[in-house]
Amino acid sequence: MKLGDFKALTFDVYGTLIDWESGMVAGLRPLTDRLPQEVSRNAVLETHARQESAQQAQTPGRKYSELLATVYRRIAEEWGPSVTWDDCRRYGESVGNWPAFPDSAEALAYLKQHYKLVVLSNVDNRSFAASNERLGVAFDAVYTAEDIGSYKPHDGNFEYMLRNLRSLGVEKADILHTAESMFHDHKPANRHGLASAWIYRRHSDEGFGATMHPGETPRYDFRFNSMADMAAAHQAERRGL
Repeated sequence: MKLGDFKALTFDVYGTLIDWESGMVAGLRPLTDRLPQEVSRNAVLETHARQESAQQAQTPGRKYSELLATVYRRIAEEWGPSVTWDDCRRYGESVGNWPAFPDSAEALAYLKQHYKLVVLSNVDNRSFAASNERLGVAFDAVYTAEDIGSYKPHDGNFEYMLRNLRSLGVEKADILHTAESMFHDHKPANRHGLASAWIYRRHSDEGFGATMHPGETPRYDFRFNSMADMAAAHQAERRGL
């Protein structure tokens, strides 16, 4: 199997292209700064993952920015500091401020020359629009949780994407699902028979950070530590190296 075998790259954005963990840690600082003892970065992210996953299962049709406001309140209740609903809403609206990984824009600009680029994201459209400005590329299709009414890893999200891509002339065999999250993306990609590339942004860290533990490790077809590495591998493949 080669990278050149595919016609479309379908992306998980947050964690893969956007550095959501840094965005979360910064957004939760008003809480962590008020705690009597220091909480490690990974402990912050794991708490967020647990509360976010539970809320997505509870209210699958809720917009991500609004859902994050409730996640913020649940975390505050768990840790102890009192918060106002305005505090919660401010966190929910911070998604568009989360930084892109430094290599994302350049890698996407290169890959756009060779693939259709598609978004399958657990986010709302307004938040993604702000993130898209940071990525600087025109995606060929954008499918959000707000559009679909559920959150990955729900099978409905992948079914929606596959159905809509088929109408654009892109079949399942043409797709390489490109993502960091084993829980949200690679596991359901396995269930749907999709080839996948793992962008292992957390390669120098432990655990799963802002995503839940996937259980048994899903299968993947390619592994890269960054989008820059993926673009470089594609370039090398084209040169016959």
